Amino acid sequence: MTVSTNAVTMAIANEDEQTLFYQEQGNEVALFEHAYQHELPVLIKGPTGCGKTRFVSHMAQKLNKPLYTVSCHDDLTAADLVGRHLIGPQGTYWQDGPLTRAVREGGICYLDEIVEARKDTTVVLHPLADDRRVLPLERTGELITAAPGFMLVVSYNPGYQNLLKGMKPSTRQRFVALRFEYPGSDVEQQILIKEGGATPHLAHKLVELAHALRRLEQNDLDEGASTRLLIYAAKMISSGMHPLDVCRSCLAEPLSDDPQTVAALMDVAKIYFDES
Repeated sequence: MTVSTNAVTMAIANEDEQTLFYQEQGNEVALFEHAYQHELPVLIKGPTGCGKTRFVSHMAQKLNKPLYTVSCHDDLTAADLVGRHLIGPQGTYWQDGPLTRAVREGGICYLDEIVEARKDTTVVLHPLADDRRVLPLERTGELITAAPGFMLVVSYNPGYQNLLKGMKPSTRQRFVALRFEYPGSDVEQQILIKEGGATPHLAHKLVELAHALRRLEQNDLDEGASTRLLIYAAKMISSGMHPLDVCRSCLAEPLSDDPQTVAALMDVAKIYFDES
């Protein structure tokens, strides 16, 4: 079930949902499980489309916990996280935000791209991310102790950090940190076969192309081709679209707005997918 409310999207996992496929890359599942057992918050850092959100959703299902996902941005306020007073037919009432609901229920609250949120918003996380595990609600006067099973998870892309957007050390050092990278070739091919419906041959070619594009990241691109984009490409090629048309729409155009750069990326794609 997915519910949208203003700036916040709450994704609530339940037992009736289809089990998500997740291809483990290392020991991240065990690390997450041990952090959960010890009631420790987790920070996940890695490039766009490398599987951070999928991993958190997978772990929520594996642990059978409700999952509240918040996509952070510049306009996100503390009230969006903790809740606010609203006016209804019976008068004024308090409505919990996704963070407060997770704290009360013992669920997982996942703040995606936490560095996009304002620093005065993330301060509300501090008492939850240490041994106090409490959430003060100034507007109601409540001091909520996190229910057993509550877990705070945040993520961000280190490549987007700068002096204005970065996690404060006082926030970052409250978390157990996991670093995600793009999967290794064999793992990424298996993901494309499973998630994108690709044949082993197509999966191999797409992964080889992705590696070539990622080598350009330090030169002409802000970021390389993500696993997410490769899945899109695998699905569209597998359904019958011409590979080069797909490479343009799923890889080259999403990676750059500059026509010359897009043309250069397509020259690379033509090495792996000819004109036939």
